[in-house]
Amino acid sequence: MKFSPALAALLAASAAALATGCASPKDRYYTLAAPGVAAAPAPSTPLFIEMAPVALPERLARPQMLVRKNTPGAEVQVLEQHRWASSFENELRDALAAGVAGRTGAIDTTRGGRQASQPVWRIAVQVRQFDAVEDSRVDSAMSWTLRRVDRDAALSCSWSASEETGPGIDALARGAQHLAQRAADAIGDQLLALQASPSAACIR
Repeated sequence: MKFSPALAALLAASAAALATGCASPKDRYYTLAAPGVAAAPAPSTPLFIEMAPVALPERLARPQMLVRKNTPGAEVQVLEQHRWASSFENELRDALAAGVAGRTGAIDTTRGGRQASQPVWRIAVQVRQFDAVEDSRVDSAMSWTLRRVDRDAALSCSWSASEETGPGIDALARGAQHLAQRAADAIGDQLLALQASPSAACIR
């Protein structure tokens, strides 16, 4: 069957529009790692850190972004097309390790490479909350324990904060990134205080 040129063009345009409409949404990937930030100068006495795997609620242990609806109810959304570059607990561990190293000038031995004779600060983080609230903010609450392997004493501290965001998933991802950096700064400041004085208390 032959079609007129005008009808053929119309059919082709309709087919293209239909194909576009049926195409799967493109996946978006985000990272918690902060963009290049100037690192603190290395301390006169070398400082080594080791970040343990981050403990967190099972609902967060996934690469998909989890967004809480900004309503009185308890609804959350698992966003299949908006994902972290790796599973959330790995993203957060890497971001915290890099952030603490940058804040303190420490050498990050999380992935290995430390000699047995080098005293290292072991950092264990437990996340109680890390909620992205739709078009609003990101809320976080966590605790951490700092222990130097050549000392018996350890210090456990708690921390919580919120980061306001604009509308949209991109804004929530940036808010989560900023909040992770703020947590890393807080851990780094506590570490420097302990390095200077083993009797230092938690910084509020």
